[in-house]
Amino acid sequence: MRDVNKHYGPLHVLQNINLEVKRGEVVVVLGPSGSGKSTLCRTINRLETIDTGEILIDGVKLPEEGKLLAKLRADVGMVFQSFNLFAHKSILENVTMGPIKVKGMKKSEADKLALQLLERVGVANQKDKLPAQLSGGQQQRVAIARALAMRPKVMLFDEPTSALDPEMIQEVLDTMIALAKEGMTMIVVTHEMGFARRAADRVIFMADGQIVEQATPEEFFTNPQTNRAKDFLGKLIKH
Repeated sequence: MRDVNKHYGPLHVLQNINLEVKRGEVVVVLGPSGSGKSTLCRTINRLETIDTGEILIDGVKLPEEGKLLAKLRADVGMVFQSFNLFAHKSILENVTMGPIKVKGMKKSEADKLALQLLERVGVANQKDKLPAQLSGGQQQRVAIARALAMRPKVMLFDEPTSALDPEMIQEVLDTMIALAKEGMTMIVVTHEMGFARRAADRVIFMADGQIVEQATPEEFFTNPQTNRAKDFLGKLIKH
């Protein structure tokens, strides 16, 4: 991301954002509500447009729209707060749809890939069920498998555990930690400090639409440099 700016009317939600994420790096984005974290995440696959600046993935500039954008989006997996699964399709169909429709994969190949991925996230035994028959944690793991089915270069996670009951959060985080260990490039907006400590290569702290501070998890949690970060961490520890 180079000099990226984004406004909602008078509100300047992303202010001159410069960020480079290396292949295989896990970057966790932290910050108070309204700091621009989710907007940052959503601009990377152009769910949100930007006003100025540029975003490049693997050296290729994010296209404006059309087929090139669809192709690039296939390289950028996204997992949301709400699982966004197709309610009337089976778990298996949810995962195979993208590879078949977007990548032109044969159904037999897509089924094989989907089963491998559902196995990997621990829900292969649920493949014939509808999303509503699964727990929230299971649905979110299916959403991760669905994103992985497109064989993305980078995975974006926007508060992936915030809609889950506490006992389901860990199973989703464990899946994400396994992905990180396998070398997937990940940008994760989250409030899960344990995940940030365990899986992140780098923590980015945002406030008021700006990147205020970036450091290793160890440095950030033990020795934050800015008052905004100290204040944020102080409030977390109190809660």
